[in-house]
Amino acid sequence: MEVERQDYNVTLAILTLAGIAFALQQTMVIPALPTLQRELHTTTTWVTWVLTVFLLVASVATPVLGKFGDQYGKERLLVISLALFFIGSIGAAAAWNIWVLIAWRALQGAGAAVFPLSYGIIRDEFPPEKVGVAIGLVSAVFGVGGGLGIVLSGVIVDHVSWRWLFIVGAVGIGVALVLVHRFIPESPIKTPSRVDYLGAALMSGGLIAMLVALTEGDRWGWTSQRTLGLAAAAAVLLFAWGIAELHVDEPMVDMRMLARREILFTNITALIAGFAMFGTFVLVPNFVEMPHGLSASVQHAVDYGFDASATKAGLYLLPSSFALLFAGPLAGLIGRRIGFKWPLATGMLLVSSSAASLREWNDEPWQILVAMLVLGAGVGFAFASMATLITEAVRPSETGVATGMNTVMRTVGGVVGGQVGAALLAAHTLRGTDIPSVDGFTIAFGIAAVVALIGAGVAVFITPPRMHRRERLVVATTEAAD
Repeated sequence: MEVERQDYNVTLAILTLAGIAFALQQTMVIPALPTLQRELHTTTTWVTWVLTVFLLVASVATPVLGKFGDQYGKERLLVISLALFFIGSIGAAAAWNIWVLIAWRALQGAGAAVFPLSYGIIRDEFPPEKVGVAIGLVSAVFGVGGGLGIVLSGVIVDHVSWRWLFIVGAVGIGVALVLVHRFIPESPIKTPSRVDYLGAALMSGGLIAMLVALTEGDRWGWTSQRTLGLAAAAAVLLFAWGIAELHVDEPMVDMRMLARREILFTNITALIAGFAMFGTFVLVPNFVEMPHGLSASVQHAVDYGFDASATKAGLYLLPSSFALLFAGPLAGLIGRRIGFKWPLATGMLLVSSSAASLREWNDEPWQILVAMLVLGAGVGFAFASMATLITEAVRPSETGVATGMNTVMRTVGGVVGGQVGAALLAAHTLRGTDIPSVDGFTIAFGIAAVVALIGAGVAVFITPPRMHRRERLVVATTEAAD
């Protein structure tokens, strides 16, 4: 008996809600880190792990759960991912010390699979003419939810307990979990195969070693034995993973797929986009919170900033969330007509323009707001286009793992961007203090602008050879018919 398929708009609305629920929890803890450090009586290093461990587990879980979704059903794995995310949120709200909070945040990281699994469901369920716009909308909520998460976090931290950060998140995740289970049918496209445990273990170890080295390198020292040892371990494990995947009958990730021109260049662009976007998003709240004028604590003039509270700092990011909401679907409409590499290149150009604007014009609040509006439009164009380019370039049975790897590249880029920004602020301070000078911010914004411009150039080379495109179209048509 054939399973009744839901209306496309119902499916899209539920997947959008699930994406917002995840994105909120990714960023809501950022403004709350000082509060968590104070109330849980811990150090700056360990409280930073509340964010770091989330990114680590998300990077590992995303391609693994994406692969399982391709094998056992994307709706089923989406329910499992959301359930783990929900349990992690409840546990985090009840955490009594920093170690318990870090453990529950690690479980929350499994929710990162929401996006690749959602892209796969859209690819399987929606007619071809609706796929680009639908993926654009779901991609946009990654940034929208992230921006709203920072705004909402400021309000919660300023007025109630930090535990409400996770309670609010759990409500949205719980609602999404019930709706996905109740209304989204199981995908008809599956690829029964054996689990590649060796590949999963090597990839997980390599990503964990690399991200720990990146997140802790500034504190340990970039040339310390621990940092260099982890970097070497990451290189060895990831190299071994690549070799192993080439010699397994049923690899977790098909390395030949990742080497295709359109997949490779899209992933490189994702790495660049993550670097430019995350560095800028993290720096702007720090910039606007600086007290412009004479600092009473150090008797030193601070020649930038707007003395914003946590709540007001979050409001500076609202224009980017507003622009993201419209830019994602618009990129889908444009890409369907002229190809998705052009909205991607345009998005990276907008990100570059925004960062350059922040570097040159940052004396007035309206200049920051305009730059964030442009940044949101650029990120919306870029994220939506990358997701669609990946889904169009692979077989339906590869959608989960391919989009998962793209998300990993974006996460790695974001971690690198955040660390470069932090290092620049630490290296450029007001004389005799540890307060960042404006030079650290302007240099960081300038680097983001140049890197994003390079990303725009890379995007132009994504177009696959025409012969390969025809071959994949024939394969996709045959699989759909079967």
